[in-house]
Amino acid sequence: MAHVILMKTLRLLMVLLLLAVATVPAQAFTANNLDIAVRENGDAAITFTYQLNWFEYFVVFLRIADPATQLQNALESNLGRPVVVHSVSPGMLSMDVEGFASVQPGAQGITYVTPPLDFTAAARYLKQQWFSGMVSADFSPEVSTVRFPDGFAQPFYNQDYIPSVTHTVSR
Repeated sequence: MAHVILMKTLRLLMVLLLLAVATVPAQAFTANNLDIAVRENGDAAITFTYQLNWFEYFVVFLRIADPATQLQNALESNLGRPVVVHSVSPGMLSMDVEGFASVQPGAQGITYVTPPLDFTAAARYLKQQWFSGMVSADFSPEVSTVRFPDGFAQPFYNQDYIPSVTHTVSR
């Protein structure tokens, strides 16, 4: 009798667990901070922090054989520039992008021009994935900052599109 009660209790717990998992809305991730540090030669060191819940962690880090390589390939095809991913973790991405900003020497100094960044492209990419119906995402970072070699920083707040930034570093 105790065995039957235990089995019924376990079945009930499993059903409740499945219902809880099925009804909890999943957030693909929440973008927290994007920091782009433009170097003197136009390359950029980029750090992106975000939050994943357990479902996203499973999908990204356990179901994808090598997330760093897949991310590198996606970034290179979208940016059209070489990308070196240094690390990918459940909360941070660190990479370098070669030739991120154009560098234009002039009489007043060196002018840097960064490309615009459109985070809605990431949302479109997500819709193409097999798990897209199970997640929603907020790709616009709470704070995006573009930094230049002289220390000047241009912040953007909760924007899904970062325009091109032009900045001249005086001689």
